[in-house]
Amino acid sequence: MHFRSHYTRVLPLRPYGGTVQTDIDPRSLIGRKAFDRNGAKIGTVDEVYLDDATGVPEWAAVRTGLFGRDAFVPLEPSEVVDDTLRVPFERSLIRDAPDFGVGRHLSPEQELQLYHHYGLDISLPSDFHRPPPDERI
Repeated sequence: MHFRSHYTRVLPLRPYGGTVQTDIDPRSLIGRKAFDRNGAKIGTVDEVYLDDATGVPEWAAVRTGLFGRDAFVPLEPSEVVDDTLRVPFERSLIRDAPDFGVGRHLSPEQELQLYHHYGLDISLPSDFHRPPPDERI
């Protein structure tokens, strides 16, 4: 996985490759039921977030039903099985994911938090620059 700078929930009308399946349109994920690695229902896919640079779907916001909250789940290594999204993590881990709200871009820092939360490997691009602690806001 590569670290991306920003994500958007806007779903452009162009062909998609993807990390979920190369033959699926990410718009078709919206409204699908999502299940954890054990088959327990997590909720319903509310939004799909695309990488701004590549247009590849990378994250889904799943409405968990807990206080109307959405939990971000990685679309890689998730898969679509029988019209459902299967997320290879425990429901408790998914429901404990950082809550960034929906409807706006994910910042690089938020994405990094999500990668760490799910224990996913991160490859930072060579041009990525993290300011020293005294320069951070």
